[in-house]
Order: sequence, then structure tokens, then C-alpha cells
Amino acid sequence: MRALAAVAPLSAVILMLLLGRSSRAAALAGIAVLVPLVAFVFPISVSTALRSAAEWAPVVTEVVLVLAGGILFAEAGRFTGNQQRITGWVTSSLGTGIVPVLAIVHGFTPLTESLTGYGVGAALAVPLLLGIGLPGKQAAIVGLLGLCAVPWGSMGPGTLIASHLSGVDFDALGVTTALFNIVVFVAVGVTAALLVSERGRRAPAITAAIGSALALSAAVLGANVLVGTAPAGAIGGLTVLALHIGIRAARGNRIGMSRDVARACVPYAIVLCGMLAATLVFALLPAGSGAAQAILTSPALWLFVSTGALLAVHRSAARGAVRSAAATWLRVAPATVLFVVLGALMGVSGMTEELAGILARLGAGYPFFLPLFASLIGFVTGSNSGANALGAGAQTDVARALGLDVPLAIGAHNAAAATAMMASPARVELAVSLARVPEQRGAVQRLLLLQLGVISLAIGCLSFVLL
Repeated sequence: MRALAAVAPLSAVILMLLLGRSSRAAALAGIAVLVPLVAFVFPISVSTALRSAAEWAPVVTEVVLVLAGGILFAEAGRFTGNQQRITGWVTSSLGTGIVPVLAIVHGFTPLTESLTGYGVGAALAVPLLLGIGLPGKQAAIVGLLGLCAVPWGSMGPGTLIASHLSGVDFDALGVTTALFNIVVFVAVGVTAALLVSERGRRAPAITAAIGSALALSAAVLGANVLVGTAPAGAIGGLTVLALHIGIRAARGNRIGMSRDVARACVPYAIVLCGMLAATLVFALLPAGSGAAQAILTSPALWLFVSTGALLAVHRSAARGAVRSAAATWLRVAPATVLFVVLGALMGVSGMTEELAGILARLGAGYPFFLPLFASLIGFVTGSNSGANALGAGAQTDVARALGLDVPLAIGAHNAAAATAMMASPARVELAVSLARVPEQRGAVQRLLLLQLGVISLAIGCLSFVLL
């Protein structure tokens, strides 16, 4: 009876999403099912509820602010024309063939998605891919494959939630996620190479894809270790993009950057350099500056600083950017918060512990199925934050019950749940619309679901070996 009750809120969420309802409606349905269960089956005291609320308040506040900053940053870039200038320069600099495709999949899209989130990276990538000559269907698929660094999307609010639920340090979780994400980077690169290369050129294209993927893996893992998790995806994407452009320049292609394009890159530089500088400064200071460190190293602060500086220069774009960002934030933030509330209540009431008991019955086979469970939750929620809010607590409890390495287990969960974003219906709808091939939606969805299944199985195998 308790096991069925523990599954009920998650089942309500899945049912609502299968019926085509919004993420907000799905989260509300889950909470509606959960409330009577908390009252009668998994009771919690008022003091426990208040203590949990106080514990979660800073996390929820930071997630909401990072969401707002990332969305406003993206909209400011769109309204001021900065995004168009940068995408035009990238298109002209990369040329044609497999190299520009890999530069977009492993460089440009992870960079932009890590700074903004919410599929913005794919939205910017699809026009680029069309610009270098890919047909609409291929552009939609490859654009979505570029969402391979979602654990670090919008500076990692989803990973922050998983960190809080599991008790694993945020930066330590970034490192273990990066280890499992090597599988993701290689898989999406090889798939892109197979899609766009001619039959006789596939072997060198796959070799190039593996090299590009390993470069991104090394850059992201190194950034997590040396700098921290929040900017790691952006640093990795920027490194690989610069690497591909540098290789073209070394082969004799002239790479130039106009003053307008350089100015358009300044907001990105402010976010990255601001976070890096703050992180390095506090690494040199003695302990005890927790509040100041939390504020000055938060991605939300630097996203707002960068956007404020941009809109101060382009005042005519400010009103449109703020209005559009506010409308998007009002759609995204409440659903994210509701999923966090749902996950927190399931955790504090003992529901995730009950779910853990069900999953623990898999015994030695659990590490293999862990990423499959994470991918399912990621697909149905369409959000890394939502997937971690719903699943990270249960996965943590199972890992502990079975005596597994918790940071590695949650790293596998985080990587697999985030990978599901590239196959989520909302992202597919966005990509085929931008590629102007809405009639290909089913074909694109099927291929990406196949890709998600292959990646989940590969992460499962790696998880089984490591755990």
C-alpha cells in the first residue's frame, strides 16, 4: 500500500504529460495527489516542514534567479541583434563540411546553452546549420544533438538541485557528471557525422567526431576540476569552438572578426570572466566569507550584470527584451519551483525512501537501470531541474541502501536525465519549426528517441562497471 502511494505523485505527473498538459499542470497534479498522502499515509510534523522550507529556500531562490538571468540574457541578445551578429560570424568562419557541424554540436551550442538554457542553444544552432547547407530535417536533428551539455545549461540550476537533494557537493557532482557525459559527447558527435557525411567519407568524419568529443570532454572535466561546475559547460564549448576555428585558420583560411561582432561577444565575456574572477578570488581568501562568496560567484549575478550593461547601451531594446523575458520566465519558473516543492515534499515525507526500496530490489542490476529511470523522468518532465527534483532523492536513497558510491550514482543520473532534453517533445517542436520542416516532426522525434535509448544504455553499462 505504501509503495503504491509513493509512486502515485510521479504517476500523476507522467499521466498529465502524456495527455499533453503543461509542465506546470503536471507538477500541480503531482502536488494535488501528494498532499492527502502526506496528511494520511506519509505524515510529517509542522516543525519538520518548516525546517525543510528553510533549508530549501536559498536553493529555490538561486534557481529562480538563475532562470531569470539566463532568460533575460538570451532575450537581450535577440532584441539587440547580438545573437544574429555572432551566428553570422560563426557561419562565415567555419565554412562547410563535417568541421562546422562538429564545431556547432560540440562548441557553439554547448556554449550558448550553458549561458542561457531552455533550448536557446538549439534555437541558435538550427539557423546556423541551415546556413552551412544542411537540409531542414538534418538541421533540426543536429541542432538538438548540440544540447549535450544540459547539466551545465543556464549555469547548472538542475545540477544544483541534484546536489542539494543528494548531499553531494555541487562541484564534485559536476565532476562525476562530466565523467559520464563523455559517453554523451561521443554519441552525439558520431551521430552527427553519420547524418551529414557522404558514405565514402564516413570513416574520417567519425574519427573527427570522436576527437572533437574527447576535446569537449577534457575541457568540461578540466573546467569542473579547476574552476567549478557553473561555468564548466560554457568554458568547454568555447574551448572547442575556438579549437575548430583555430584549425581552419591553421589550414590557411582567413578568420576575421569585425568590430560589431567583437562588441556582440562582450556580454558573454562579462559572464564568463566575472564568474572566473570571483571564483579565483574566493579560492585565495580564507574561509568565512560564505554570504559574499555565494552572491559574487552566483551565475545569476553575472547574467544580470552583463544584461544590464548591454541594455544600458541599447536602451531602445530594453522594454521588448524585458517583456519577452518576463513572459518566458512566468511560464518556466513556476513549473520549476513546483517540481522542486514536489521533490522536496516527497523526500521529507519518506516517499523517495519508499521508492528507493522498490528500486533497490533490482539489487546488483540497479546501476545498469539507474540511467534508464533517469532518462524516463527527464523525458516526461522536459526539464533537467524537474527530473532532478523528482528523481535525485530516490536515486540517492537507493545508492546508499545498496552501498554504492553516491557521487558517481547521482552523476550518472544527472547525465542521463539531462540527455533526455534533446528528445523532449517541446525541444523537437522548436527545432522543426525553426528548420521549417514541421511535417518531419515524427521522424525527428523517433531518431532522437533512438539516440536517447542508445546513450542511456551506454551510460548504464558504464554505471554498472563503475558502481
